[in-house]
Amino acid sequence: MTERSGGTVAGDAAERGRYLSVRGGDLAFAVVGLPLALLSGAYALAVLYAGALLSLTVLGLPFVVAALLGARGLGAVHRWLVGRLLGERVEAPARLPRSAGVLARGRIVLTDPVAWRTMLYLVLRLPLGVLGFVTAVVLPLGCVWLTGFPLWSRLLQPDARPTGWLNAASVVLGLLLLSALPGAVRALSAANRRLGRLLLGPARAQQRVRELEIARANLLSDNTDQFRRLERDLHDGTQAGLVALAITLSLADDALSSPTGPDPRRLRTLVDRARTQTDDTVTELRRLTRGIHPVALDGGLDEALPTLTATSPVPVTVHLDLRERPHPAVARALYFCAAELLTNIARHSGARSAELTASSGDGRIRLTVRDDGRGDARLGTGTGLIGLAERLAAVDGVLRVDSPPGGPTVVTAELPTRLV
Repeated sequence: MTERSGGTVAGDAAERGRYLSVRGGDLAFAVVGLPLALLSGAYALAVLYAGALLSLTVLGLPFVVAALLGARGLGAVHRWLVGRLLGERVEAPARLPRSAGVLARGRIVLTDPVAWRTMLYLVLRLPLGVLGFVTAVVLPLGCVWLTGFPLWSRLLQPDARPTGWLNAASVVLGLLLLSALPGAVRALSAANRRLGRLLLGPARAQQRVRELEIARANLLSDNTDQFRRLERDLHDGTQAGLVALAITLSLADDALSSPTGPDPRRLRTLVDRARTQTDDTVTELRRLTRGIHPVALDGGLDEALPTLTATSPVPVTVHLDLRERPHPAVARALYFCAAELLTNIARHSGARSAELTASSGDGRIRLTVRDDGRGDARLGTGTGLIGLAERLAAVDGVLRVDSPPGGPTVVTAELPTRLV
């Protein structure tokens, strides 16, 4: 009982420490970011105002083009500051495509969503920057003044009659405001991180194109490696087996055409060897072709997934609700996803049981694999989850991992049932 109480007290103290703590980067961003916020906000507002006035003249469009290019430059500075002080890494948007001619270049800049979103960021950053500076600098000074109000009043007016309730109220108000400041600074920092994430990075369409390009490149590289591995296995394994079979059959032919007549015992030995070599070659071919297209998928995921879980060394409970038949490429990706996850469970999790659930509806198909293992599985920890996420991204799918230390681990793959 005593140990539990001590742990609770320690936990409460740690929680209070976290509440009252503020990152140095958050304070630095609130202080250093104010001049940049004022400059950028004034630039954005002046550009919008001047652009509206000049829109009816010949200078309107060139002015807006130059202003948008300047906004992109200011966005890069803000992006660096957010990453450096707030620890929020914002991916840099792609550069503007090259164009032949001034008019084409201007059209590209005017239709650039990154520049317009950056302009919106500069406008919104202005009030946030002022509010952050007030919270991090002005209010703490005000709290110090309120808390020391009885002392200041005595120093400024030594002969004044003390007002007890006013002094007590100022001290209490100062302490309350001071205790609320760390939470306010953290909330404003979180707002700045979210604003930078939403408006300073690439547009969603551009980001999606980039993700698909990366997924395609990884998929092509993976397919190239698979083809090379298949070619090597066919050359070193299957071809060698067929050569050995041909030699055995040639020896059997020599035994049949022997001048002294065929030797039944030698022929029996050679036939048995040829049969064994044929079986080994067929088994090897089946193993190689299984990775190209699983035969189990010919009957659909309803048959393939139970067949897959039946071979798992960890007992797996299967729940299927597949009302929509997915595209063959989606079914294949989902099948390999289930196979990889079950392999991870057997090799890394230490689980005693697992559960596989697959359901489809409303144009989406979802696969969930849950195990009662040790947990702490994350993308990029060497369990193949990164490659799995990239393979799913190639068919517009996403992979989510929920695996706290101690388990359970829940991995969810969600894909569209149709690709077009």
